[in-house]
Amino acid sequence: MAEVIGVRFKDVGKVYYFDPMGNQLNVGDKVIVETTRGVECGTVALQNKEVSDSNIVHPLKQIIRIAGQEDIAQLNENKKKEKKAFFICQKKIAELGLVMKLVDVEYTFDNKKIIFSFTSEGRVDFRALVKELAAIFKTRIELRQIGARDEAKKFGGLGVCGRPLCCNTYLGEFQPVSIKMAKEQGLSLNSLKISGNCGRLMCCLKYEQEAYADLLKSLPKVGAIVNTPNGEGKVVEANPLTRVLKVSLKKSPEAAPATYKCSEVKLIKDAKIKVDKKELEELKDLE
Repeated sequence: MAEVIGVRFKDVGKVYYFDPMGNQLNVGDKVIVETTRGVECGTVALQNKEVSDSNIVHPLKQIIRIAGQEDIAQLNENKKKEKKAFFICQKKIAELGLVMKLVDVEYTFDNKKIIFSFTSEGRVDFRALVKELAAIFKTRIELRQIGARDEAKKFGGLGVCGRPLCCNTYLGEFQPVSIKMAKEQGLSLNSLKISGNCGRLMCCLKYEQEAYADLLKSLPKVGAIVNTPNGEGKVVEANPLTRVLKVSLKKSPEAAPATYKCSEVKLIKDAKIKVDKKELEELKDLE
């Protein structure tokens, strides 16, 4: 076991563990730490607690110090410089005719590097841009291409549910989301209905998936053969939440499907939920 604090470097970002060096810190406190990007100023997101060694990436780095007034002033100054750098970079992108959209500019705390994040439909040869920016700012320049989800996380907005985007409010890390999840949850595979503001599959499909997977274990799937009070039939629709099935009866296949509760039928042969090649081809860009 080791005593750690959790530190974030963005408002809604991943939490990293650091050794508090005997300091008792509260959520919201600013600390100076060393990361793979250099010296950074982060915000305490998790106060002192004990965690097992298996949950720590070794070696556990120590905080350098609790941020003082000079550190906070440096942080605020960097924010001002980031705004200026953003407009300079935008101008250079236009001058060089590069097909890319600048999303964010970030100075490392020690000013040894400036990170320019951008989006683009394809690959961009930005070597000329890096040279010009390095000549202007006299420091290391990093251009980082980010995805549509990262852009939505940066700018935020309202989702189809009417609430602020999960990624912009509390989702620290993105998790893989698949078309199969949407199908297992009984959603229409309509790109407009299952994609978020970023144009990719909605993140909420992931954290609802575990509940649906558990419900589906005891529910005949679409295509399953079941025995009903009215004879044998094939499941054409299954609702995991209401546990209600619609079954096309073998004795009257042309009639409208009959509705049964899950408890009223007996499974003869189950089916598997699959995404066919055509559906996958049409929706692969959403993943």
